Amino acid sequence: MDRYLLAKTRQYVETATRQMDDYEVANACDTTRAFLDVLSNWYIRRSRERFWAADSSTGEPVGTEAFDTLFTVLETVCRVAAPLLPLTTEEVWRGLTGERSVHLTDWPSVSDLPADDELVSAMDQVRDVCSSGSALRKGASLRNRLPLSSMTVVVAGADRLEGFEDIVADELNVKSVRLLDADHPDAASYGVSQRLTVNARAAGPRLGKDVQTAIKGSKSGDWSVTDSGVVTAGGLVLEEGEFTLETVASGGDGSATGMLPGGGFVVLDTAVTPELEAEGVARDLVRAVQQARRDAGLDVSDRIALSLVATADVADAARTHADLIRRETLATSFDVSESDLDSPVIELERA
Repeated sequence: MDRYLLAKTRQYVETATRQMDDYEVANACDTTRAFLDVLSNWYIRRSRERFWAADSSTGEPVGTEAFDTLFTVLETVCRVAAPLLPLTTEEVWRGLTGERSVHLTDWPSVSDLPADDELVSAMDQVRDVCSSGSALRKGASLRNRLPLSSMTVVVAGADRLEGFEDIVADELNVKSVRLLDADHPDAASYGVSQRLTVNARAAGPRLGKDVQTAIKGSKSGDWSVTDSGVVTAGGLVLEEGEFTLETVASGGDGSATGMLPGGGFVVLDTAVTPELEAEGVARDLVRAVQQARRDAGLDVSDRIALSLVATADVADAARTHADLIRRETLATSFDVSESDLDSPVIELERA
């Protein structure tokens, strides 16, 4: 994650510098906004445990590499974004460095940042996979804390993503992630096909009334693509810009399929077993206990004695996943009892 963010920062500096040199201010703003999204919603969010980590014996923070990386990136971004956000970057940069002004310092040099285009490309594709998987979960009304059994990622050059499976599994709360190359024989089992859409506005001036023939051909399946890329619909050859060719995949029962921006698709197993549902209940309880900890004013490192009163099914799930609940909530003891109450009752105290 650190190497990815530093290499991504190098690309940001290169792109934003070129855009501002060419007076493309709007594009530089878009580039900055997109980078800050990666910084905040990917790197910082996924590194929170590293920022919070402390030595169990001394209580001293141990996530120094994450802090060092974040400092380097924030300081660099402030210098690049200073012409676009003069007051905000001044405030942040002074707080970071204690120096006089960001507007009096040197422009950052890309040579000070590492280049790793292969890692950036792979991680960006991982982010697309996670975004598509998250959309599939939302579309199927599957809450984030409910674990699912598996996800399959079908992309060209799938071996580039090897080693990132744990990130995808953690991000989407799935038990396993399978990578398949686009030309793998198993990929065909997911019902992959192509769909042709004729752009009537673009093709109309050239084809005239015949554009309706091409549109009917695209909808009825009377179209083809040659090995050289020539597209024909209804017996009429279409030129570039007059059509859109999409790859689509249909998931079967108990699964959902989503396309990836750069090509390929993901298949999410949406079947929920009783075991997965029980673990989901346990994770919901962890979230409730964490909120109760905050409400009680406890420090993130405080150990607690925890008790739960809940209905039989919730109590069973809590007992089955007691180790998970104890570990995630720092509970030194965990007592579970049953009742007919509609909502679980959580009681805790500092241990």
